[in-house]
Amino acid sequence: MQLKIMPKKKRLPAGRVALILFLCQMISALEVPLDPKLLEDLVQPPTITQQSPKDYIIDPRENIVIQCEAKGKPPPSFSWTRNGTHFDIDKDPLVTMKPGSGTLTINIMSEGKAETYEGVYQCTARNERGAAISNNIVVRPSRSPLWTKEKLEPITLRNGQSLVLPCRPPLGLPPPIIFWMDNSFQRLPQSERVSQGLNGDLYFSNVLPEDTREDYICYARFNHTQTIQQKQPISVKVISVDELNDTIAANLSDTEFYSAKPNRERPPTFLTPEGNTSNKEELRGNVLSLECIAEGLPTPVIYWIKEDGTLPTNRTFYRNFKKTLQIIQVSEADSGNYQCIAKNALGAIHHTISVTVKAAPYWILAPQNLVLSPGEDGSLICRANGNPKPRISWLLNGVPIEIAPDDPSRKIDGDTIIFSNVQERSSAVYQCNASNEYGYLLANAFVNVLAEPPRILTSANTLYQVIANRPALLDCAFFGSPLPTIEWFKGAKGSALRDDIYVLHENGTLEIPVAQKDSTGTYTCVARNKLGMAKNEVHLEIKDPTRIIKQPEYAVVQRGSTVSFECKVKHDHTLTLTITWLKDNGELPSDGRFTVDKDHLEVADVRDSDGGAYTCVANTTLDMVSASAVLSVVDVPNPPFDLELTDQLDKSVQLSWTPGDDNNSPITKFIIEYEDAMHEAGLWHHQTEVSGTQTTAQLKLSPYVNYSFRVMAVNSLGRSLPSEPSEQYLTKAAEPDTNPTAVEGLGSEPDNLVITWKPLNGFESNGPGLQYKVSWRQKDGDDEWASVVVANVSKYIVSGTPTFVPYLIKVQALNDVGFAPEPAVVMGHSGEDLPMVAPGNVRVNVVNSTLAEVHWDPVPLKSIRGHLQGYRIYYWKAQEGSLKRNRRHIEKKILTFQGSKTHGMLPGLEPFSHYALNVRVVNGKGEGPASPDRVFNTPEGVPSAPSSLKIVNPTLDSLTLEWDPPSRPNGILTEYTLKYQPINSTHELGPLVDLKIPANKTRWTLKNLNFSTRYKFYFYAQTAAGSGSQITEEAVTTVDEGKLAGILPPDVGAGKAMASRQVDIATQGWFIGLMCAVALLILILLIVCFIRRNKGGKYPVKEKEDAHADPEIQPMKEDDGTFGEYRSLESDAEDHKPLKKGSRTPSDRTVKKEDSDDSLVDYGEGVNGQFNEDGSFIGQYSGKKEKEPAEGNESSEAPSPVNAMNSFV
Repeated sequence: MQLKIMPKKKRLPAGRVALILFLCQMISALEVPLDPKLLEDLVQPPTITQQSPKDYIIDPRENIVIQCEAKGKPPPSFSWTRNGTHFDIDKDPLVTMKPGSGTLTINIMSEGKAETYEGVYQCTARNERGAAISNNIVVRPSRSPLWTKEKLEPITLRNGQSLVLPCRPPLGLPPPIIFWMDNSFQRLPQSERVSQGLNGDLYFSNVLPEDTREDYICYARFNHTQTIQQKQPISVKVISVDELNDTIAANLSDTEFYSAKPNRERPPTFLTPEGNTSNKEELRGNVLSLECIAEGLPTPVIYWIKEDGTLPTNRTFYRNFKKTLQIIQVSEADSGNYQCIAKNALGAIHHTISVTVKAAPYWILAPQNLVLSPGEDGSLICRANGNPKPRISWLLNGVPIEIAPDDPSRKIDGDTIIFSNVQERSSAVYQCNASNEYGYLLANAFVNVLAEPPRILTSANTLYQVIANRPALLDCAFFGSPLPTIEWFKGAKGSALRDDIYVLHENGTLEIPVAQKDSTGTYTCVARNKLGMAKNEVHLEIKDPTRIIKQPEYAVVQRGSTVSFECKVKHDHTLTLTITWLKDNGELPSDGRFTVDKDHLEVADVRDSDGGAYTCVANTTLDMVSASAVLSVVDVPNPPFDLELTDQLDKSVQLSWTPGDDNNSPITKFIIEYEDAMHEAGLWHHQTEVSGTQTTAQLKLSPYVNYSFRVMAVNSLGRSLPSEPSEQYLTKAAEPDTNPTAVEGLGSEPDNLVITWKPLNGFESNGPGLQYKVSWRQKDGDDEWASVVVANVSKYIVSGTPTFVPYLIKVQALNDVGFAPEPAVVMGHSGEDLPMVAPGNVRVNVVNSTLAEVHWDPVPLKSIRGHLQGYRIYYWKAQEGSLKRNRRHIEKKILTFQGSKTHGMLPGLEPFSHYALNVRVVNGKGEGPASPDRVFNTPEGVPSAPSSLKIVNPTLDSLTLEWDPPSRPNGILTEYTLKYQPINSTHELGPLVDLKIPANKTRWTLKNLNFSTRYKFYFYAQTAAGSGSQITEEAVTTVDEGKLAGILPPDVGAGKAMASRQVDIATQGWFIGLMCAVALLILILLIVCFIRRNKGGKYPVKEKEDAHADPEIQPMKEDDGTFGEYRSLESDAEDHKPLKKGSRTPSDRTVKKEDSDDSLVDYGEGVNGQFNEDGSFIGQYSGKKEKEPAEGNESSEAPSPVNAMNSFV
């Protein structure tokens, strides 16, 4: 089945309405929008396209231009009538017609008057197909007449009377705009009491003395001529009753004088309109204005109601302080009774206005141009409405149809003209006139009878591009008379498209409801009528839709930061993509902070105004998609404002404030701070915090403070800036609430007592004149309290006190109002003096070679003469001999034992040494005299490793060892022990040989060794206390030339003889390299041994003789204070200087080496030692020597004091 536009689908049997509806889609009113090529060939009756308004008011100072423009084919000619008769423009030199147009220009600026050309004008446009006429154009010049001269008497009236100042402007064309001003051209103020009516009069509901003035001037502005006319000024004087009585009392009778009493209040009465009812008539579509102005005292208020309905909400407006009711776009439904009510305290009055809405004619269906082909039927319909009902009349080419030539194809039926079997001679222009007493409507509609073969107006080979899955519309605009039928084909040999898949519209457009990829191709449109056929090809391409694959996301950022939105788009690659960013559906701000880069939008330094919806719009030539995200800009709140203090009492006040903007993050709390401008100006203190929902706070206050408050708001991002300070509030003075704190009594000299305290600050003083009452007395005496009042200081010195006597002390605050509460009593002491007595019965018990225990008897408390700080032991090595030993003799060390301890341990002593010591008591003033020196000797200890070991003179079967004795023998050396063993080529150790060497030797030769063999040596010294640390070395015997190598001697160990051929090994390269490597290794080992022997400088603790601990050496607990604070004195000259407290031990709990070689051994509780804060040593003490392996100790390192201490149990 073919898709066609067939007449049988329409209701009119003749099928003419189909052509009319088709042309209505192509032809708007009074216009045939065909393409230029078609217009060149088609004839068309005239159509009026432009004309002057019906009521045409002209400016008499300018030329008159009356417009009349029309189009048609062939172009129309123009003629005019004036006041119903032909207007011959050729006879008037002042009148010209625009070429190709009907527009008239009347040159009145050179000569002539505008009034000469007043009248009713009408234009006619005519060609061979008919004539179109314009409206009746009434031309009138504008007028702005002057006010008639009149003498205006001054107006004098009493206060409270009503007044109407008339304006009565001259009649102008158009009517003027009225307003009241003074001589200075300032508008007079208006209010509910004073207002201007619709007629221009100025109404006073009641006058006041301030209404007195001499320049009430009414102005009329004529907009058309841009002129303003002025009425003579009106003088108004308002006088009080007293003034009136003073001026006229002599001329008034008693009754008249009584009538001049003060004007009383009165109920309302209407100044306009008059009476209880009035009528108002208005035309449909205009603005209905109803006015009620009332007088009364006090000033009445106006209300409006509609009696039989409600006022239209969207079209009702109140003007002039509700004295004027306006309804715009008024219609017949707005007719009815409207009531205005004037009310004041003394009563009410109402006025009813009956409103009737009339209507000039208005179109219901205006006639439309009609294009027919010969033999077709059609109709022109002209329907209008109005109030009263308009009369419809027809004209043909500007002539009443009743007197026009007859046409058998035309029949008139009221508002409709019916055409049947039209011919080309039936072409004409018809005019429909609808009129009533309020106006008229005139419409031109032509009937154009044409016989034309089909023409397709759509351009050939038009390319349509459509997004997949969307409708595709392929145009086939056509023209023909009679109306052609349309068929569509796809492809070169395709059949006509069927209506079950496609939709064919009456204007020829083919619609594919859902275009798919296979819809791509060439489509052919064919138009046919009885006069011929036309066809046209168009092309269709289907494109992929544009999609947003990653949408911008909602963002919450803080003000000042940077935010980025991303919008990734996928589109058909054959289309050009444009991405546009919008903010709140508008363009992005023209600000450098906004950066668009491909599919990203970045906003830097975000501000509050940047918050909103950001939309990514992806556009191609065929489709558009968008996605939006909201940006919320948050920040710390804005500061609160409008701080106010209320309920001001002596010790409290209420603070209220207005919160600032929370910047999109709710306020969680408010922080309130105060400033004491009297005592600490500029310093703000925390007062309190309240919930974020509160805007008031009750604050507790202190006396005699000049308060200012400020508030800060807090949200999840932080706190706001402080608000502006509140007003200052000074509280009354009161006695102090508290007394000074940190009261102490300490003497700075043996005969005084220094009383100190922490003074009250200004905030705590509670009043002026802050002072302190200082009281004291001896604790153990019967003396009364001694007191003194001092100024606002923090110290008072009591002189002449006994040495170190306990005192009771109290300090009380007072000011000009009174005393603080009774203070607390504290105990102090008068000044200390140096102790008088040395500790007695000093005893020394040597525990082992590096540790001694000292005991002493305590000093009596009275002899201490101060706070007992502890005891100090001075000890030193007492040796005679060289200068160096004399210097070391005076290098004293100090250990301090805190508190009342009577014994202590001396660690870190050198074995086999002679020591001397003394003990002194210490108080807050210093040290007392020293006890008599006690001397003691430390027993022998194990020696240090030999200072060096060298192997010299290697031969085939012997090696010579040379060494230096230990640097610290720690006793009398008894012998040396040498252990050695061979090392084979796989670095395996052979049998160990043990050899004892006398203590007086420093050189030893080993014989009967294997040739070309490496040996490892272990060498250490011994005292009666045991073996010391060992030193190791390696050496190689030389190669025997031409003989068998020797074998190990039987007394050293059994060994198998090995044969070797005689070679000159000294010339072998590998041997020379090996010897160099051995020499380098020995040098490195010597350096390492030397460094390890000399680092540390600590003294080993005596090793035990056996595996059982000495029962006399018991572990000492931490609180025993057995080990004291350690110090060293460089010379005897410093013996009597005050001694500083020792520093704390390092975090690794080891005692660092001092400049002196005599440093302390590390001690600890168990195996970890530590010093007290004052430097005294805490720990358990014991000594134990590690067992030596059977094959000898391989370490050449000196005994470590740390290792020694770690062996304590």
